[in-house]
Amino acid sequence: MNVTLTKPRMSFWQIWNMTFGFCGIQFGWALQMANMSSIYEYLGANADEIPLLFLAAPLTGLIVQPIVGYLSDRTWHPVLGRRRPYFLIGAVLSTIALILMPNSSALWMAAGLLWIMDTSINISMEPFRAFVVDNLLEEQRTIGFSMQSLFIGLGSVIASALPWMMDHWFQVQNNPQEAIPATVRLSFYIGGAAFLSSVLYTILTTKEYPPVDIDIVLKKQESNKGFGAGAVEIFHAIQHMPQRMRQIALVQFFTWPGLFLMWFYYSPAVARNVFQAPDEKSSLYTEGIQFAGLTLSFYNLVTFLFALILPAIAMRLGKRITHMVCLIIGALGLLSVGFIREPNLLFVSMSCIGIAWASILSMPYAILAGCLPDDKIGIYMGIFNFFIVLPEIIASLFFGWLMANVLGNDRLLAVQIGGGLMVLAALLCFRIKED
Repeated sequence: MNVTLTKPRMSFWQIWNMTFGFCGIQFGWALQMANMSSIYEYLGANADEIPLLFLAAPLTGLIVQPIVGYLSDRTWHPVLGRRRPYFLIGAVLSTIALILMPNSSALWMAAGLLWIMDTSINISMEPFRAFVVDNLLEEQRTIGFSMQSLFIGLGSVIASALPWMMDHWFQVQNNPQEAIPATVRLSFYIGGAAFLSSVLYTILTTKEYPPVDIDIVLKKQESNKGFGAGAVEIFHAIQHMPQRMRQIALVQFFTWPGLFLMWFYYSPAVARNVFQAPDEKSSLYTEGIQFAGLTLSFYNLVTFLFALILPAIAMRLGKRITHMVCLIIGALGLLSVGFIREPNLLFVSMSCIGIAWASILSMPYAILAGCLPDDKIGIYMGIFNFFIVLPEIIASLFFGWLMANVLGNDRLLAVQIGGGLMVLAALLCFRIKED
C-alpha cells in the first residue's frame, strides 16, 4: 500500500520540541571544543601536536556521516520511525564517551575517546538535519534551522561555561595532583546527562511521517540491501550533487577551518598569551582556560539571541547575503583576537563569532534544503558534511607542521589565519544562486 501524506504546518511549540534535542547534542560538541586542547596539554601534548590528535574524529566522520544518512533514508521503525532510532543510539554512545573522557590517563586514551565521541555525536546529529526537512514545509525550514541554531547556542552557553561555574559558583576544588581538573570532569558528567535527556525529549514529543509515496514494506526491504549497493548509491549521489549544493559546499570548505583553528588553539592561547601562564601546571593556565570557556559561552549566548532574529533578516536580505555578512563579522572577530591583551575585550571578539556561528548553523542548510530530492535528503546531508570534516582532516595533517616550522607555535596567529579563511568563504557566497 502506497502512503501519500501532506505534511501539516507545524506550530512554534512543535518546532521547539522537534529541535530541542540539538541543545543536548551541542553539550557534547561545546565541551569538546572548549576543553579538548587543554585536556591534551594537561596530558603532556605540545601545541604542534594538537591538530594531529584531532585527526581520527574527522576521518571517521567522513565515513560515518553519509552511511548514517543513507541508512536513515531507508529506515522505518513502527515505533521510532525514520530518524529517531539514530538519535537514540548516538545519544547513548555519546553519553558513555562523555563520562569516560575526563578520566583519561594518557594522550592515546583521550584521542581514542574523542574518536568514539565524535562518531557517536554524528550518528545523532546527521539525521537531525534531515529530520527538519522531513517534517517541515519548505517555507518553515529557515525557521526550523534557525531554531536549531537557537538550541545549539543555548546548549553551548551552558556547556562552555560549566568548568568556570563549577569553580566560581559551586567552589569545586581542583587537586593539583590530578591530571585533569575536577571542574572539567564534573562538567563532562553533566554534559552526558544533558545530551541523553534532551534527545529523549525530542524522541518522545515529536512523531515522524512515513516516507512520502514510498511503500513501507519496500522501504524496509531497501534497508536490508548490502553494503555494496549502499556504497554505489552514495558515490552516485556525490557525482550528481545539485549545482547549488556544490556552490554552498565550497563556502563550507573555507568556513570551517576558521572554526577548527579557533577550537584547536583559542583556549590555550588565552591562557598563555593573555593570562601569561608559564605552563599548563600553573594556576594562571587553569584560570585562563576557564575564562576562555566563559567567553566561548558568551559567543554562544550571542548565537542564541541572534538566532531569534536571523529568519527575519534572511527574509529581508536573502539567505545568501545574510550568510555572507555574518561570515565577514565572524572573520573580524577571529582577526581581532591577536591584538587583545585585556581579557574582557575578548567578549567583543566572541560576540562577532556568535553572529557568524548562528548563520553557519542554519543558513547553509536552509539554502541547501530546497534543492535536494526527498528520498535522498539523509545521504546528501551526510555528503554535505564532507565539506566540514575535509578541512579538519587537512588541518589535522598539515597545520601541526606549520605551527612548528613556520608559526613558531604562535596560537593567536593560528586563530587569525582562521579569520582570513573565513573572509574567503564570505566572498565565495557571491557564487551561490538562490531560487
